Amino acid sequence: MRFLFLGIGLTAAAVAANRVPAEVTFHKDVLPVLQKNCQTCHRPGEAAPMSLLSYKDARPWAKAMREAVLSRRMPPWFADSNVGHFTNDRTLSQIEVETLVNWANQGAREGSLKDAPAPVKFAEGWIIGQPETVIEMPTSVEIPAAGTIEYTYVIIPTGLTEDRWVQRAEVRPGNRLLVHHVIAFVREPKSKWMREYPVGEPFIPKKRGGEARSGENQNRNENRNREDDGFGGEFLTGFAPGSPPEILRPGQGKLLKAGSELVLQLHYTANGKVGSDRTKVGIIFAKEPPVQRVLTLAAANNKFVIPPGAASHAVDGAITLHADSELISMLPHMHLRGKSMEIRAVYPTGEKEALVWVPNYDFSWQLWYQLLPGKKLPKGTRIEATGTFDNSANNKNNPDPAKEVRHGDQSWEEMMMGFFDVAIDARMNPGDLLREKKPAPARTED
Repeated sequence: MRFLFLGIGLTAAAVAANRVPAEVTFHKDVLPVLQKNCQTCHRPGEAAPMSLLSYKDARPWAKAMREAVLSRRMPPWFADSNVGHFTNDRTLSQIEVETLVNWANQGAREGSLKDAPAPVKFAEGWIIGQPETVIEMPTSVEIPAAGTIEYTYVIIPTGLTEDRWVQRAEVRPGNRLLVHHVIAFVREPKSKWMREYPVGEPFIPKKRGGEARSGENQNRNENRNREDDGFGGEFLTGFAPGSPPEILRPGQGKLLKAGSELVLQLHYTANGKVGSDRTKVGIIFAKEPPVQRVLTLAAANNKFVIPPGAASHAVDGAITLHADSELISMLPHMHLRGKSMEIRAVYPTGEKEALVWVPNYDFSWQLWYQLLPGKKLPKGTRIEATGTFDNSANNKNNPDPAKEVRHGDQSWEEMMMGFFDVAIDARMNPGDLLREKKPAPARTED
């Protein structure tokens, strides 16, 4: 799914030697490491709090960088290296760590500018490159200074008059200080989802059965009712802390049918100041019809209760795939009590395989783990996820260890979702992946 990783394509920014030089300087030794691993986020307008593009930018942070790489807090990466191999592994090599540590220890020397690699050319305002189409909220959402803000939705027409395949897509929040996350769903023309709400105007869905329907719940409900409701609610792309945009491999795409609309799910968090947001989505279309269609699914569970004080409460979720597919990437998702998650495959033979193991989950970083191409999932494979939650007083992020916790949208509630991306034959009906075909009735002779 998200083929992007920090430093992709920066061949000129590779570390020049296989050992750390005796005297480390910024332009010759440190800048290549920053270009390869850090500048995607650490530049103006992006998620990181400071820029690391130049010596002037980086010099005040030399000691902080040393501590961050020694503790392995940066770059963020939480998958156990003994389970799975991932193309976007952000773990620094030992040489890269020693380079940054020695630079700080030696006084953070600048060195000669002539030794610096060429600056990386980023598309201003976009990680995916300059979009062909930008779909923006027609009006801003006003966000109060305090209080709980329920998930807000905006339905936006795409204006497409013909079917198009999306190769890259990116959500750009209008106000990063107030936007916690955004999910851009696709509502196809025949979908009945949220037809009772106006197009182009922000709204908060009415509660049904005593509980608001989150986008994640709605997406699963759509999956269960595809015969009646088309393929509505497909996940196109999203924004969350640490989560990269949608960049698919050549030959892959996500389908936007003519007349489709985007349904933006927006989670705002008040920070003490009144503000506004006008989020937009940038899209780059595939140049040729793809051979594989990419779908975002989840092994999830929204019917759990985490007891008060439970230090390691396990919750399981699963989904069975009823057609051949290729696994692309995975994202464990929980909230503040999330402790660890394993996502695994159970094959039709009964064999089990751990796909990713995150022993120390961090809600602050919503990371996708991108697999090498070619991970086949035969028809009948079940994807399982087990998330464990720490609802004890020992969890410093726990909002209230004295309360039992259930599924909910807000961060002080919980979710248990093992998101994953699969690719299927572009000609396949996606419903066939999630719906078991019943055998045709036997013919009887008159």
